[in-house]
Amino acid sequence: MLVSLFRLLSFLPLPVLHAIGVVTGWLVFLLSPSYRRRLQNNIALAGHRASLFKAVGEAGKGMFELPFIWCASPRRVLRTARLRNWDLVEQALAAKSGVIFLTPHLGCFEISAQVVAHQTSLSVLYRPPRKAALKPLIEGARARANLHLAPANLAGVRILLKALKNGQAIGLLPDQVPQNGEGVWADFFGKPAYTMTLPAKLQQMSGAPLLLVYAERLSWGRGFAVHFVPFEGELPESPVQQARAINAAMEKLIAHCPAQYIWSYNRYKTPPGVTRPGEASS
Repeated sequence: MLVSLFRLLSFLPLPVLHAIGVVTGWLVFLLSPSYRRRLQNNIALAGHRASLFKAVGEAGKGMFELPFIWCASPRRVLRTARLRNWDLVEQALAAKSGVIFLTPHLGCFEISAQVVAHQTSLSVLYRPPRKAALKPLIEGARARANLHLAPANLAGVRILLKALKNGQAIGLLPDQVPQNGEGVWADFFGKPAYTMTLPAKLQQMSGAPLLLVYAERLSWGRGFAVHFVPFEGELPESPVQQARAINAAMEKLIAHCPAQYIWSYNRYKTPPGVTRPGEASS
């Protein structure tokens, strides 16, 4: 039923879906105290309180553009994307040492993978959704030509490393909270957040460059500007410093369009089995 609903919604024009999303975003914000509290707290902590009202509508747009991104024809979806600095990707691929794309939960991050996969092979780390009903929808939507899913386990890491050694591209969500043993505590907007160490490990093992990418949502449903940004500087040696450097890079990206970050995401949660800084382990 959910798949059918998404397919039905995918026939609507993107401006209509975004308009519905704005209304829905405000309804959720007003009716859900826990959602509202987390969004307000996270955006204030990051110093972007001025973008709060706009962020409420943008969160709704993010929900209602998914049927279009996942279920509309690839040609129709790709027509909405405008590439910025794609030459950086071409240069990295020409070196044949692979590329590690880092994409935060900013703007329409789902279209970023489709844009890259339209041009070259891309393997992305994938963690199945908690709700079983969403699994066939998400996997079917993401498993498109040139877009390969790597499970979030050791086998998936091997797939990513093999792709890099073959000179191909991989994609990661560096602000996704990892599981126990897969991350370290590093500041994100001044507050400790459990942060994955995988991007730095893969970079060190492969020598592949890091490239940041985010898809800025354009106003009035006009599509998306997909920005490719080089990672500044070198990664430090310590895993904690590496994680902090990547978090700092994400903070800079978010500053370009703070209203489009998913502030309601529980970025500061403590995964099971992980001890927060300053707490005694049991």
